[in-house]
Amino acid sequence: MARTIQSLERAAAILRLLAGGERRLGLSDVAAALGLAKGTAHGILRTLQQEGFVEQDPASGRYQLGAEMLRLGQSYLDVNELRARALVWTDDLARASGESVHVGVLHQQGVLIVHHVFRPDDSRQVLEVGAMQPLHSTALGKVLSAYDPVAHSEAAEGGREAFTDATVTGLEDFEEVLGLTRARGWAADVEETWTGVASVAAPIHNRRRMPVGAVGVTGAVERVCEGGELRPQLVAAVRDCARAVSRDLGAGRF
Repeated sequence: MARTIQSLERAAAILRLLAGGERRLGLSDVAAALGLAKGTAHGILRTLQQEGFVEQDPASGRYQLGAEMLRLGQSYLDVNELRARALVWTDDLARASGESVHVGVLHQQGVLIVHHVFRPDDSRQVLEVGAMQPLHSTALGKVLSAYDPVAHSEAAEGGREAFTDATVTGLEDFEEVLGLTRARGWAADVEETWTGVASVAAPIHNRRRMPVGAVGVTGAVERVCEGGELRPQLVAAVRDCARAVSRDLGAGRF
């Protein structure tokens, strides 16, 4: 069995303690409740305070949860609401397109897959929830980079690896791709990340009209493309799905 890190266990215990019961607790209260020496409790509280997870009231000296906990919690809720709202629409998209559907969000320097609907043909497939995809070459990543300033910075400043001969790696060319994505409202990946695979994706917005993710369809080039171009009906279906999820998130009609 893997060993746990005691200091992290104690920090987690302090956060749970501050999350319940009284709104603010003093150092003695925290130490007594968790059976810790005051010096140990104080060191952990100061570290949590420096990282923004805990705040100390200057008048009373008591501690409470900090704004960073709220930000992390809101991020968790946003992703889970996105998944919940996307369930029905992505199932419909998979059935209509006959291809697999992915929902992705920005995470660190890539795209985190938070929802995956299998291609509805009973073939053996691998669930990709939790997988990471690159920002610069995938359709999901291009959409996020085009609409989310943070994702744009990550993709523009990071290394743009050439996965295939079709991968766009130059910054000027990449910016042109993002401009085209914004102009038409969707992004493509035709063998830029995986040979023989193509995808199309569109942005999902929340009630504040901010980009919170992207939804896309992925499949073999011979099925997804026609005459070297993405099938127009597939592009339309992906965009309709993105609009439907956005409306469910409160973005209104657009």
